[in-house]
Amino acid sequence: MDDKTRIIELLQPYLNNGSLYIVDVQVVGRRGGRIKVTILLDSDAGITIDECADISRQLGNQMDELNFFGESAFILEVSSPGVDYPLLFPRQYIRNIGRNLLITLTDGTLRSGKLESVDDAGVVILIEPEKKSKSKKKKEENLAAQAPIVGATSIPFEQIKKANVEISFK
Repeated sequence: MDDKTRIIELLQPYLNNGSLYIVDVQVVGRRGGRIKVTILLDSDAGITIDECADISRQLGNQMDELNFFGESAFILEVSSPGVDYPLLFPRQYIRNIGRNLLITLTDGTLRSGKLESVDDAGVVILIEPEKKSKSKKKKEENLAAQAPIVGATSIPFEQIKKANVEISFK
């Protein structure tokens, strides 16, 4: 069993019966150098710094007692994924309903819009029409450009390669 799988097993008792969930576990530096373990946790209501610190303290002590990495020193970081981390699970999308997303589809196409709804199959985003100058409109008409997608657009999860919340300071 690899380090990541063992850490995920050790984390289970700290997940409050599923109210917290694991977004990512990374172990780097195993071959020489200091080992760094990064654990990203989240919940439907968000996770606090105090919850992260508590889990880090308890898990770190447990890993020390188990001599998890032998005699090698390690750094343990437990935090939330942060707003710049891609959305990976449907529960993360639900928490972000009403926010703007930038979605990269599996074919490389980009879609940007306000997240309207989420279900088991995918998401619906509201794509606003792009504001264009008269000269740009005229140029596109001359090129017979394909009409851009606007309005409520359904995107199945299997077509989403990456989705990030767009930060807005308006």
